[in-house]
Parts: sequence; structure tokens; C-alpha cells
Amino acid sequence: MKTKLIDRLRPMMLGAVLLSGVAHADFRSLDSVAAIVDNDVIMKSQLDARVHDVEQTIAKRGGGMPPPDVLQQQVLERLIVENLQLQIGDRSGIRITDEELNQAMETIAQRNNMNLTQFKGALAHDGVSFEDARDQVRREMIISRVRQRRVAERIQVSEQEVKNFLASDLGKMQLSQEFHLANILIPTPESADSDAIQKAASQATAVYQQLKSGADFAQTAIAKSSSDNALEGGDMGWRKSAQLPPPFDTMLSKTAVGDITQPVRTPGGFIILKVLEVRGGEQAQMRDEVHVRHILIKPSEIRSEAETQRLINTVADRIKNGEDFAALAKNFSEDPGSALNGGDLGWVDPASLVPAFRDVMNETAQGVVSKPFKSQYGWHILEVLGRRATDSTEQAREQQALSALRNRKYDEELQTWLRQIRDEAYVEIKIPGAEKAAQ
Repeated sequence: MKTKLIDRLRPMMLGAVLLSGVAHADFRSLDSVAAIVDNDVIMKSQLDARVHDVEQTIAKRGGGMPPPDVLQQQVLERLIVENLQLQIGDRSGIRITDEELNQAMETIAQRNNMNLTQFKGALAHDGVSFEDARDQVRREMIISRVRQRRVAERIQVSEQEVKNFLASDLGKMQLSQEFHLANILIPTPESADSDAIQKAASQATAVYQQLKSGADFAQTAIAKSSSDNALEGGDMGWRKSAQLPPPFDTMLSKTAVGDITQPVRTPGGFIILKVLEVRGGEQAQMRDEVHVRHILIKPSEIRSEAETQRLINTVADRIKNGEDFAALAKNFSEDPGSALNGGDLGWVDPASLVPAFRDVMNETAQGVVSKPFKSQYGWHILEVLGRRATDSTEQAREQQALSALRNRKYDEELQTWLRQIRDEAYVEIKIPGAEKAAQ
């Protein structure tokens, strides 16, 4: 039960490792300081708790455990970067309300097919307090919002970029396949000289040879990678080829599942990718649409709810007695967007309508005028003029292209931004032998 629950909880948050140690470490005795990070500190007990969680994750995978000092360095670096983002969130005034946090916890419970009470019990069974889990989710939500403000908002994709992408060979490839990837990053300093680049290249080549000789990719990523997902075995999740910088976009089409790419130099360092799974294939996407017209009458300061209901009933009776729907809509409807068109809303996607309107529309046969009903906007009657299934493949392709381009820019910008805030921060490592994490 523990493994299953933790696995399902983990994808709901940015970090793949439970932050239970983070959530309650602040209240433990101050045994020692592991690192000073700008205006905050990371406690040794906090570091130990996270290392323990990572060890459990590695053990679950069945892989070998990296040397303790290597694992500690990787975990400490992750904690440092997380701490910096939380400090940015605090300075920016980012707050997660109790209502938002409660909603998030209910969503996690639902995705685990539980109600909130059952979820609390499951967490307790796994040795995780509900308050610790709430605090963990709160921290992850703050980090997500920090990234949205500092990274996502700076990314712009033009309409022309979308068109160019769809017309390109790369765009066509993106629509046909999706890759589940893992990566290993051997970094190079931002202003690296030729010797530093050569040293990183040699290290990447050595790692590549180890992998080709049978070394476990996830274990190697935990021990050697400097990517933000190193502690997850380098797992990047699913990616379209368009989300990856060249030349990976074309290399992957020739890489079989289970194989790895040769090291490729990028602005951040040398990257090795492993293809874990492949899926996809362009399929036609059909969307149901309804041609509908309606008459809306709203209550007001001079017309009560009861008077409004009587008026809509009168209009409905006049239509039933043979008067023209469009003419009555022009005379009575208070929907400014459709009244002059005889109440005609055109072809609409049912998902875009408020539930009260959508439900009545779905239950009304074509050519039939509904009985008066109430929505959040007032009292309506409607008539369904037609139903059709529309091929929305082109719109879906454009949306996929937009998402892929944004994700590609986001991934690149995020890694650059994380390295920037890390390089600009004051970090003092207090653990003997862990100085590497401060470099």
C-alpha cells in the first residue's frame, strides 16, 4: 500500500520525492545546519529525511544505491534550488490560501480514487501525516507559481511560429510520435573555457560508455546527472520531439525503445537521452456541435423573478401558437450577442456553455422548442436547429503545435533560470566533504 500510494501522490507535485522531511524539520531540535542559502538555512535533519526518502525510491526501483556522499550531494543541491525558489515566492508575496490548498488535497484524493477521509487514512497508514502532506503540496504549489511568473510569462509563441512549425518536417513528426524519455546532464559552466568543455565532454563520453556496457540508466542519473530531475533517475516524462532542441528532435526518430543517444552538447552541458517508451499517431478528432437559438429574459430592479418567469412563459406560449421565434427574439431577448440575429448562437461546442443551458439543449430534440428554464443569466427558451460532428483535427493540430513550442521554450528557459538563481545565490555548505554541491 505504501509504495502504491506514494507513487500516485508523487505525480501531483513538481518534485518526485516526498518532502515529508521538509515539512516537519523546522520543528526539530537544531542539531546542525547543513547549508546557508541566502536568508535561510537547510538543516541536517531536513537533509537526512530527504536522503532517506530518495533511498526508499531507489530501493523500490531495484537498482543499486549510489555512494552515500554522491547521493547526499545530489539531494543537498536539490534542496538548495527548492529553497531559493521558495524564498523568491515569499519575497514576491505568493501565498496559497486554505481554500486552494484544500481543493488541491481533494483533487489528489480523487485521483487516487478516494474521498478526503480515506486519503487521510491512507497517508497515516503510510506513515505520512496529513498536515505534512498539506505543507508539501503548499510548497510545490508555491514553486509552480514562482516558475509561472519568472519563466512561463516570458515565453511568447507567435501565430507565424505555429504555422511554420506545422509546415515543417519537424512539426509533422511531432504529430505522429511521442517519447517517454530520461536524461543525464553533464554540465558546463556558463563561461567555460576550452579545457572545461573538454573535461565535461570526456566525462559525458565515459558515462555513455558505462551505459553502453550495461550500467543502469536511472542509477547513473542519480549519481552523475546535474539535471533538475536527476533524483527521479532522469525521468523527463512524455515529450514530443518538437519540445527538444536540435539535434535530438531528429535523432529520436532513429532511436529504438531502450536505446540511448550519444552525448550532445547544449548550452547547459552535454546531454544523453534514453527512450523509455514511444506512443502516438495522428488521428482525426471529431467534435460534436449544436446549432441553437434562444431567448433570454433577465430579472432586474424593475422586474421581479416571478414577473420574469411569467414573461418567458408568455413568449413560449406565443411560439407554441405559431409566432416566429426569430421575431420574438429580436423583440424580447436580452442577450445582446444574439438578439439581433433572432437569438441564433450559431454552431456551438456544448462544452463552452453553462451546465444549465447545456443540459436542456442536450435533452431537446432537433426542431423542438424547450420549456422555459433558468440559468445563472436569467430565464431562457431554446430551439435546437441542428447537430453535427465537426472535424477539429486542424484546430487540435494548431493547439498541439502551440503547446509543443511553449513547452520547448519553457524547458530551455527553466534550466537556464534555475542555473542563474543558483549561481547568483549565496550558498555556504556546512557539511564536511559536501563542498561539491556549492560549486
